Amino acid sequence: MACGFSSSKLTQFIGDGFEHMKEHVNEFDVIITDSSDPVGPAEPLFQQEYYELMKKALKPDGLLCCQGDCLWLDLSLIKSMVDFSKDLFPVVNYGFTTIPTYPCGQIGFIMCSKNKDTRFEDPVTVFTESEVEQMGLKYYNAEVHKSAFVLPQFAKKVIKSLCRQNCFLDHGEKIAGMWPLQRIILTIRRGLFPGKE
Repeated sequence: MACGFSSSKLTQFIGDGFEHMKEHVNEFDVIITDSSDPVGPAEPLFQQEYYELMKKALKPDGLLCCQGDCLWLDLSLIKSMVDFSKDLFPVVNYGFTTIPTYPCGQIGFIMCSKNKDTRFEDPVTVFTESEVEQMGLKYYNAEVHKSAFVLPQFAKKVIKSLCRQNCFLDHGEKIAGMWPLQRIILTIRRGLFPGKE
């Protein structure tokens, strides 16, 4: 994506993305929010008001993709985001990928579309092996795309509201109800970020 910064089509804005959304209505085909974690200045980008602003800024068939945090660390936040997104958009999905430099090696995406026929799990274009090689893609292919939307059972239950919310990691408040791996992750996280949950 970095090569896009040299495109003549680019209009670069540097500032508060939340405030920027307030100034645009029915303008964008796609909005991608690759924000930092949902604390401090970036916290509003994970809340319903920001999604409402993005919905207004999108064209009728527009879609968005936003940083959706980690299944292992912020499942209650993800559930909340999916819940309020479903009230705003006819199509909402959650996918994830592996990111070695991110805590737990995984990061997710909240994807929403104003077009009821959107199927995020189906690639719009399926590249042949030779096209993948020609483009120099090292990670992406059609199979990886589809698998990004296959959630582990524990996450599938929570995101689809099929389980009690407090069964899973909830910012350290329900340690007794956690799976052993979740306790380990919470312990590691506390060790990495002293004084923070």
